[in-house]
Amino acid sequence: MAGSDTDLRVSYVRENLTARAGRWSAAHRRAAVLGWLAFVVVAFAVGNAAGMVTLKAGEGGNGQSRLADRTLAQQFPRQRAGEAVLFQSSSSSLLPRTDYRAAVTDLVARLRHTPSVATIKSPLLPANAGQISKDGRAALLTFMITGDPQTASDRVGPSLAATAAVQRAHPRLFIGQFGDGSANKAINKRISQDFQKAEITSLPVTLFILVLAFGALVAAGVPLLLGITAVGAALGLTSLVSHLLHVDQSIQSVILLIGLAVGVDYSLFYLRREREERARGRSPAEALQTAAATSGRAVLISGFTVMIAMMGMFLMGSQVFSSFGVGTVLVVAISLVGSLTVLPAVLSKLGDRVDRGRIPFLYRLRAKDGESRFWGVIVGEVLHRPLLWGGAAAAVLVALAIPAFGIHTVNSGAQGLPADLPVMKVYDRIQTAFPGGAGPAVVVVGARDVTAPRVSAGIAALERAALATHRMFEPITVDISASHRAARVQISLGGKGTDAVSNRALTTLRNDVIPATIGRVSGVTVQVSGWTAQSMDFNDSMKSHAPLVFAFVLGLAFLLLLVTFRSIVIPITAIILNLLSVGAAYGVLVLIFQQGRLESLLGFNSIGGITSWLPLFLFVVLFGLSMDYHVLILSRVREAYLDGMSSEDAVAHGIKATASVVTSAAIVMVAVFAIFATLAMIDFKMLGVGLGVAVLLDATLVRAVLLPAAMKLLGDGNWYLPRWLEWLPRVQLEPPRHRVLTPAEEA
Repeated sequence: MAGSDTDLRVSYVRENLTARAGRWSAAHRRAAVLGWLAFVVVAFAVGNAAGMVTLKAGEGGNGQSRLADRTLAQQFPRQRAGEAVLFQSSSSSLLPRTDYRAAVTDLVARLRHTPSVATIKSPLLPANAGQISKDGRAALLTFMITGDPQTASDRVGPSLAATAAVQRAHPRLFIGQFGDGSANKAINKRISQDFQKAEITSLPVTLFILVLAFGALVAAGVPLLLGITAVGAALGLTSLVSHLLHVDQSIQSVILLIGLAVGVDYSLFYLRREREERARGRSPAEALQTAAATSGRAVLISGFTVMIAMMGMFLMGSQVFSSFGVGTVLVVAISLVGSLTVLPAVLSKLGDRVDRGRIPFLYRLRAKDGESRFWGVIVGEVLHRPLLWGGAAAAVLVALAIPAFGIHTVNSGAQGLPADLPVMKVYDRIQTAFPGGAGPAVVVVGARDVTAPRVSAGIAALERAALATHRMFEPITVDISASHRAARVQISLGGKGTDAVSNRALTTLRNDVIPATIGRVSGVTVQVSGWTAQSMDFNDSMKSHAPLVFAFVLGLAFLLLLVTFRSIVIPITAIILNLLSVGAAYGVLVLIFQQGRLESLLGFNSIGGITSWLPLFLFVVLFGLSMDYHVLILSRVREAYLDGMSSEDAVAHGIKATASVVTSAAIVMVAVFAIFATLAMIDFKMLGVGLGVAVLLDATLVRAVLLPAAMKLLGDGNWYLPRWLEWLPRVQLEPPRHRVLTPAEEA
């Protein structure tokens, strides 16, 4: 009867928290809008002034390598980031002796007068004979960048300039530099360029899709502005929190990714419901009040569900993900508050002017009743044959998920970096001439005095045993800390640093070589770090923490949905459907990136697995975003059911009424994620493809086919709550309604 004369004569006021928030904001527009803007500006300005504190050495690792990194940071505070300069003949011949010696001497002289350079080890010295390749065609000069290794990229510039000058002076040689600082400098520059491209592209793409969804420029701009301001405030607050909990340098991009997604989602659902109620003939105040009580309530539940999922990052056993958890929870919470306060204030001010800037053709295509014609046909067919269509959709998702059982996680390391980077060409040359030399294992030996004869003998035995395995190679370097309480032994491992060959070499070093040599010396502690060790320890940590993360996220989501919908069937169904989406996304990642399909189309070379941090991160983010849709759809279904519709009619109405807005929100996210799939770094390609595919499958096969089919088959069983759970608190989506008399009735 929506839109009938009876509907126009009688209105209902829904009194709940979100309704009261919406009414207050509408009545105090100036305070709500100015308060929001002041909050955003102050948060961003104060956070920007305070600066963001990123993870220090030893804070972002796991296991044994983390302990080793902490010892290195304490015992070698001024010399940590290692650099190597390769001298190689331009042809395949031996190094020209005169040019080679002159070039090395020249570089040593320059580096001695270069800021932030220490511990120069020249291959011309007999003690460093291991820094010359066995075939005599290449040599390595090594040195250290002083200061915090995490910021070595900021101080490596002068040494790169010195190396470049020597290269120009000796054109008959290939002279190139690679190391922690130089690699990070080049990689950070490329990442910055990639993210700048993503950020610049994502905003106009998002606006374009919102214009298609609303058919009006003003209506499209409101969700985007809310998302942008929420991201700005979250960045500022995260900077402040980073002084207590140091954050990963990628946190800004993660906040942008999640903040834009949920900010647009929440305001999109709110605004669509308000426009739908106006189209039914409601007054602006009534339409806004209905939207606040219904969509606002759903947004509130949805926001808490997403935050629960994001809090799973705190249980991953890594400070990197703990920092991601801080940023994502903050941006979701801020987006949630903005949707329930400043958004109704803006809508009450704009009224019907929110439809200004209409695009005539697009505006006429909008369904005035809020129901999608296209999805209406699909849902109608699914409800007519639920077993057939639901079974087909489930079969597709299960087929896509099957490859996920063979998932293999790896640390992408150097293999995942763009091959066109000049620094990576140097890395490849070093790997060829000195296997493992570009990313050696770092054995940290601790003792009261590592120069004592028994400890020195143990380190010498370690070197001999390592070379005897034929899995570890020269050069092997030994450095003693100023306190003589630690020794740093760098051993070149076979392989590319994070592949199976390197992992086997590391296992041999940890399990066989060290226990048989230096590990037998009493009073000595030994830990191993380096690229390979950090990769293996991180991977092991992710696997060990996965059950805890899954149990936490699924358990709390189950409880929240159970209390919200007062049904034990709804949360079980939701979890199964969301796990199908995640499983299908995993399977697609395995097919594309692990098995190497679509390499030429996406522009990458397979590294033989999925980057180790992605599966758990993907699960947390996807579960949060998919539950976002699920709660918003089920809220509409539940509303219709409580209004007296049959279960089947309520399902049809709820899904049809939300299908277009879910589709619009999903298209926004898929488009943004697709931009990430075009970036050069393979980790970001995986992230973009995984998120994009999962959201696409979730918004189509799951929400438009599997969900209505399952709910149709379950019927009234959807709302089943066992008697032994009736003690649960009643947190209904729809509060009691109070009939409000019209002026004519009051007269």
